[in-house]
Amino acid sequence: MQPLGRRTVLAAFLASAAAAGPQAAPAFAAPAAARRKAGPDAAALRAALAGLPGSDATAALVRVGGFDGRWRGSAGVHDLVHGRAADPDALFRAGSTTKVVTAATVLRLAAEGRVDPDAPIQHYLPHLLTPAFEPISVRQLLNHTSGIQPGDGWGDDFEDQYAHRFDTLTPARVVASAVAKGPGFRPGRRQEYLNINYTILGMLIEKLTRRSYAREATRLVLRPAGMRHTYFPGADPHIHGPHNHGYQLVKRPDGTTRCVDVTDWNQSDRWAAGDMISTTADLERLITALFRGRIVPEPQVREMFTLPPGIDDASYSAGLQRFVYDDTVYWLKSGARYGYSTAVAATRDLGRTLVYSVNSTDAKGTSMNPVAERIAMAALRRSAGQPCGVQGGVAMGE
Repeated sequence: MQPLGRRTVLAAFLASAAAAGPQAAPAFAAPAAARRKAGPDAAALRAALAGLPGSDATAALVRVGGFDGRWRGSAGVHDLVHGRAADPDALFRAGSTTKVVTAATVLRLAAEGRVDPDAPIQHYLPHLLTPAFEPISVRQLLNHTSGIQPGDGWGDDFEDQYAHRFDTLTPARVVASAVAKGPGFRPGRRQEYLNINYTILGMLIEKLTRRSYAREATRLVLRPAGMRHTYFPGADPHIHGPHNHGYQLVKRPDGTTRCVDVTDWNQSDRWAAGDMISTTADLERLITALFRGRIVPEPQVREMFTLPPGIDDASYSAGLQRFVYDDTVYWLKSGARYGYSTAVAATRDLGRTLVYSVNSTDAKGTSMNPVAERIAMAALRRSAGQPCGVQGGVAMGE
């Protein structure tokens, strides 16, 4: 298999490898001989961050790790007004990487015997769906094969959503709008990645525990993983703590563009599907603790590395996505909120890990951000013994 080019890396990180069949990842670490021999490609990573701030992004934070060393870097600015250097330890909106935490929380409850992944969600939330829906298992919500259609937001374009950025759209309203549309397909027949599945899983967590989603996700996942700087904002539009500003590039009527500050934004409608605020260090702790079995025990953790059977183009498991690059299987999750693009990725044995946060100026666009794409390619590239430490070019974090 030849290394992927720019356009195929784009497709892979957004939609994963469609050719990957429904199979479980190996449960144990690969033999030492199969592990990478070369460290992270420091030169390529420096080049990936060069030129920030630019039209595609105003800042970027990167952490690469694994058996063969680590690399930490940041570039760009804290904000466009004052222009000081980006904070390498900044908080940011982590978007749909929240789903990793939500899936892990549900699987922890399954390990405790409080929920059966094979049981229908109608058993736990009997008044949520209408009779038009066939039984939908908790597992089908976890792996996006439920057939429930997307819920409605504040609008389809940036202008509509920006006008409501300080308004609260409750998860209950989002789910009600989805249910009113009826099923999109029969459960288990297709895979369609949608936030609505994880919004309902947030409701399930609250029903089972009689506590808030934020409290239980923190207790069951964040604390065991050592994620001391991660939190769930609810309807609070602000990021509390050091953070780099996010911007959206917007066209003016005359065809020119301007950058709109989108840092402050009420994410209540994303909730358990995408409202988490985190750091690159915390997301690295999350993926490491998960893959080492310190949060979700066997056999439940296998759900996170198993694709649904019988769906040829399935790439999503419970909270993660399978991606093949250069004959290596990675498990990843990306996320995007206006102003912020994020991803976590790792081999099952943690031989190579990647976490990045890019302050993208078009985070909700249909194409992968060019800066994020360069980072992904550089982080997964096999280097011929490049040094892991970097002196100059980018600011080094912890």
